[in-house]
Amino acid sequence: MVRIKTSEEIEAMRPACQLAANTLVMIEAYIRPGISTDEINTIVHDYTIKHGATPAPLNYRGFPKSVCTSVNHVVCHGIPGPKKLNSGDIINVDVTSILNGWHGDTSKTFFVGEPRPRARKVTEVSRKALEIGIAAARPGATLGDIGHAIQSYVEAEKCSVVREYCGHGIGREFHEEPQVLHYGNPGEGMELKAGMVFTIEPMVNIGKAAVKLLGDGWTVVTRDKALSAQFEHTIALHEGGAEILTSATV
Repeated sequence: MVRIKTSEEIEAMRPACQLAANTLVMIEAYIRPGISTDEINTIVHDYTIKHGATPAPLNYRGFPKSVCTSVNHVVCHGIPGPKKLNSGDIINVDVTSILNGWHGDTSKTFFVGEPRPRARKVTEVSRKALEIGIAAARPGATLGDIGHAIQSYVEAEKCSVVREYCGHGIGREFHEEPQVLHYGNPGEGMELKAGMVFTIEPMVNIGKAAVKLLGDGWTVVTRDKALSAQFEHTIALHEGGAEILTSATV
């Protein structure tokens, strides 16, 4: 069941969402060749705790770290570790903060040093796909409208949309209904209503859409080892359209 939020509940979510967004702004200065993904995890963890919040990924269904770090052909849920970033890499940093009992969820793909053309391409397509998806989200539209808008753009750019992972409702729980697919047909699926709060987070591959789950039970990679990029915002629907809650304030 989709939990429609009151205006007061949306306001209560805002600090968690803004903290998550500010965390991404903060971490950008550290994204450079030679840093390890575990160091990124420590910086994010400490920043979150310092601001009175809890990193939602830590121990969530057994996830061992405080942030997801997905490098190059890792699609999502990369586990931070000793791997060091190299110039030319791309890395998605996915941050979810719990503050005052509410969740805020956002992610961004960063360039490490100077990006190669294909890395720049897939990253920019993913960024634009998120913008297009948000623009399609409004009361009276459907979930299928969002998915169709994203899929149409991404495939026109000769990239592919990951099918197995999607956006989701969010609030006091990390993952709530509805599931927000990044592909679909216009007019299909649940009708959107004011008070819905959910993430849109298209995972875009420069190659084929097929992915596989590695043996650690978390890390998802492209089957063809091609690059993947992702951007994510938490949005709230109002009568006038969608509001991005994970906009940075720093």
